[in-house]
Amino acid sequence: MNDFAQFPVTFTIIGITVLISFIAFNNAALRNKALFYPYGMQGGFKQYYRFLSHGFIHADYIHLFFNMFTLYQFGRLAEVILFNKTQYILLYLTALVASSLFDFVKQKNNSGYAALGASGAVSAVLFASIILGPWDIGVAIFGVLPLPNIIFAVLYLVYCAYMDKRGGDNIGHGAHLWGSVWGFVFTALVRPDLFKGFLEKLMNPNF
Repeated sequence: MNDFAQFPVTFTIIGITVLISFIAFNNAALRNKALFYPYGMQGGFKQYYRFLSHGFIHADYIHLFFNMFTLYQFGRLAEVILFNKTQYILLYLTALVASSLFDFVKQKNNSGYAALGASGAVSAVLFASIILGPWDIGVAIFGVLPLPNIIFAVLYLVYCAYMDKRGGDNIGHGAHLWGSVWGFVFTALVRPDLFKGFLEKLMNPNF
C-alpha cells in the first residue's frame, strides 16, 4: 500500500502526548489538572474533561515510552487498514472515556485515587487490530512463547480482570481491561464487515 509509510494521525497523537507528558513531568499544576480524579469530578460537567486529559500525561519516561511504542506499532495498522482517519480518532478518544467509566463509578468516593496514561486507548487500538487476524501469531509471552492473537487476547483480559479485582499495585488494570473490550465493540459497530470476517476466521482457525 503506497500510503502505508505515512501515518499522520498516529504520529500526531504520539507527538501531542509526548509534548504534554514532557511538560507535565516538570509542571505539577498541569499534571494535577489533567489527572483522572473521580472524587473531584462530582460537581458537574466542568471536570469531565479529565476523561480525556489523563490520556495525554504519564507517570514517567518508561510509562510514556511503552504506551507510545505500542501505539506506534498497532496504530499504523488501525489507521491505514481498519478505519478512516475520523473513525480512528474517534476510537482513540472514546476509548479514553470508555476505559475510565468503570473506575469513575468505583472510585468516585475515594479522594486518594487518581490515574493517568494512555493505556486504555492504546489497549483499544491493539485489540481492534486483532480482528484482522485472530489466529495469527502476533505476541510472544516473555519473548519465548508465541501465541495466536486471540489466545493472547483472552489471557490478557482474564489477567486484567483478576489483577483489577485483587489490586495492590499502581497499574490501571481496569483501564486496560475496558479499553481492550471497547476496541472490539467499537470495531464491531463501525466496521461490521470486518467484524463479520473476524467471526468467520475465529470459527475456521488456520495454524
